[in-house]
Amino acid sequence: MDQGNTAFILICAALVLLMTPGLAFFYGGLVKAKSVISMMMLSFGALGLIGVLWVLYGYAIAFPATEEGTIQAPWTIDWNELGLTSLLEAGDGAYPPLAFVAFQATFAILTVALVSGAIADRAKFGSWMIFALLWATIVYFPVASWVFNFGLAEDGSFAYGGWITMGLQEWFGAGAIDFAGGTAVHINAGAAALALALVLGKRLGFQKGVHVPHNPPFVLLGAGLLWFGWFGFNAGSELAADGVAALAFVNTIAAPAAALLAWLVVEKFKDGKPTSVGAASGAVAGLVAITPACASVTPFWAIVLGLIAGAVCALAIELKYKWGFDDSLDVVGIHLVGGLIGTLFIGFFATDVGLFMGGGGTQLLVQAIAAFAVLIYSFVLAYVIGFAIEKTIGFRVKNEDEVAGIDTVVHGEEGYVLEGSRG
Repeated sequence: MDQGNTAFILICAALVLLMTPGLAFFYGGLVKAKSVISMMMLSFGALGLIGVLWVLYGYAIAFPATEEGTIQAPWTIDWNELGLTSLLEAGDGAYPPLAFVAFQATFAILTVALVSGAIADRAKFGSWMIFALLWATIVYFPVASWVFNFGLAEDGSFAYGGWITMGLQEWFGAGAIDFAGGTAVHINAGAAALALALVLGKRLGFQKGVHVPHNPPFVLLGAGLLWFGWFGFNAGSELAADGVAALAFVNTIAAPAAALLAWLVVEKFKDGKPTSVGAASGAVAGLVAITPACASVTPFWAIVLGLIAGAVCALAIELKYKWGFDDSLDVVGIHLVGGLIGTLFIGFFATDVGLFMGGGGTQLLVQAIAAFAVLIYSFVLAYVIGFAIEKTIGFRVKNEDEVAGIDTVVHGEEGYVLEGSRG
């Protein structure tokens, strides 16, 4: 067993887990002051719930134990054995499967938390937790299996896997490339966010310029924590401290840096001023876009991808005003659009297989199939789940509670209490 790789995976898992509190700060700064507790609690609620579900049955669904893809019964998993054995019985890259279980748990937690940004200022916490449970169970866990599940033969080669990777490989001669979760995480979460935004409807008084971030420093802090954790997200997906992880690491610097600059340039031409929130949003857009491509493009093309993602996402967030859906914190404009850009970019510029890099059009075709299959699957099921919750127990708070701010109504707390303001 390679202790270096084991330590690398465990450290990366801790980095990715930090992304969820980082997301809470990022989202919390973007809402109004009277909703900051509620917004951050949606992320922390996901952290608690999905962390438990992953151990109970999420891992069993996402990573079936047999070549036929049969889901293993959670009670049959010997967690102690997973901690003591290695994924490969032989080889220098061996590490305990339990390290992989931990790493993938943090992906599940973050993906669910990302969805919450579309329903800021107006969602009931209990209803959100029910949605998170159902959506994780029937959407995220299966989609994670489509993308991340793979089996290894004794010689270390792929033996079986999810249909997005190995299935498309058998059908088209090329499997979709999604190194760290452009489809499973960002397109998946972005599509669900769009569905929930449509189910819950617009915030009261929704129009451009009305809802402004109450705390840009929170947004910057959150973006910084996300970027920091994203090195574990991308480089850690190699599951080894090697040259591929180093390439993913460098690309995780280059793409978001370029996207940050591109967003600010678009902001300057569009609105006259570059903003701190724009800088943070641009960095996140670049991080989203490079996620699927971080190990398959050179740093130069990572910069190009970042420039495209930063500029396009800066324009895409305006679509909610033109099309009339209230995606409160731009999950659609950043994660769905950014995820699509990064996933399709691979089909054009991935080293050796991209359309413009010596390959044919097959890679672009399978990238598109993977992206839009996940988009449709997630959107439809998220809409059905959200609609059912809204029509039964209700998903949205009362109008008067939304106007007053839902922190005190839902959680009995205030984000900012001035000294002497209470008796």
